[in-house]
Amino acid sequence: MLSAAAAFALWGLFPLFFRRLAVLPAGEVLAHRIVWSLAFVLLVLGARRQWGWLRPLAAQPRVLAAFAASALLLAVNWLTYIWAVNHGHVIDASLGYFITPLVNVLLGYTVLHERPRRGQWLALGLAAAGVVWLTAQAGQLPWIALVLAASFGSYGLLRKVAVLGPLEGLALEAMLLAPLALGALLLWQVQGVGRFPLSDTATNLWLLAAGPITAIPLLLFAFGARRISMTTLGLMQYIGPTIQFGLGVWLFGEPFTGARLAGFGFIWLALGVYSLEGWWAARGK
Repeated sequence: MLSAAAAFALWGLFPLFFRRLAVLPAGEVLAHRIVWSLAFVLLVLGARRQWGWLRPLAAQPRVLAAFAASALLLAVNWLTYIWAVNHGHVIDASLGYFITPLVNVLLGYTVLHERPRRGQWLALGLAAAGVVWLTAQAGQLPWIALVLAASFGSYGLLRKVAVLGPLEGLALEAMLLAPLALGALLLWQVQGVGRFPLSDTATNLWLLAAGPITAIPLLLFAFGARRISMTTLGLMQYIGPTIQFGLGVWLFGEPFTGARLAGFGFIWLALGVYSLEGWWAARGK
């Protein structure tokens, strides 16, 4: 439980990290995150001599295609999140991760043909009402939250049926994205718009830290997820967006009016119904 809680808490604190990199465009931060994540996971794999999973991949084009899709979804999620944090939308980003569990239920119904229980349908309805309310109040869809929830939910769906573990999967995704990331960084340098290395040593070090900061919570999560029930894990996943929401409201001072509170209230009520229903269903087994 401590391992899983630490992973969710670290994810919740991510806005503090990415705000340190706000001097750089979101695309450049994304490219560095991909490159340094790959460097870190390769070091971990090398230390563990964990290379056997690479050999069969050449004869498994479907696996490579699935991980290419998950890598693309991960890049979209990372880019949207980095942009949101660095442009004062931490609260919107937290909303995306609040509704992700409900998106998972919807994806399970539409893609895996699972049958949601009545309580889960009620939760989905309440969440939809919250999104409609937020759209009406803002005059536009809460696109940041929806992109984050859809990309991460779809990514989770692909990884649920993946044949590789968390560390190997992240390594393969980073390998597939790294040529694009390195190409973009090189192009920006040639064009004279690349900012790395910066004159600020601290910012350079923060960029290099993107590797372990990305991989360590994932490893903690994988360790904890194997040892606690899915019900407990499902309740603990709200730690991250709750911390992000608190940072957005109280540290970064983002506007949060009564109208937005009402929309979030629908979402939180949906999550309450979803969690209680899941706990009740698990108890009845």
